[in-house]
Amino acid sequence: MTSRVPEILDAWRMVAASREFEGRVPLRALTRLRGGLLDDDGEVRFVITFGTDALRVPFVLLQIEAELPLECQRSLQRFLLPVHLQQRLGLIRDEADEAALPPEYEALLVPADGMLRPTELVEDELILALPVVPVSPEAEMVEREFAPTVEEVAKASPFAALVGLKKE
Repeated sequence: MTSRVPEILDAWRMVAASREFEGRVPLRALTRLRGGLLDDDGEVRFVITFGTDALRVPFVLLQIEAELPLECQRSLQRFLLPVHLQQRLGLIRDEADEAALPPEYEALLVPADGMLRPTELVEDELILALPVVPVSPEAEMVEREFAPTVEEVAKASPFAALVGLKKE
């Protein structure tokens, strides 16, 4: 991570000061995300902005850009998934406060000590952005019909054994 982004931030002090941080982190440093990636080559660029909105709701705005190396499940080839995220997280002290957040906010429960780890916030958003089944946009669609053979249909029939008995 660049020196401009501290490892741990006091969320409430950052909101009061309306602070903004810009950083980069290598994919290999995001240990929870690595399990969903083909390899860990590359980096993530992000901007984290703290503030309050017109309704005095404290928030953190995450802007994240990355290219995630994934394995296409059609071609089994490596491809880079471009990720451009912008997420506004409403900072809450208690789970009951979530209902008071505007609809465009996602809730972020701040620990009792008020400390947040910026890289964990970025990593959480990237994990949520991973597709369930990664497919490269360049991969060809498989548009074949694989009709079962006569033997396969006969074996799959629940009455196939009865047909054999009937012949005897």
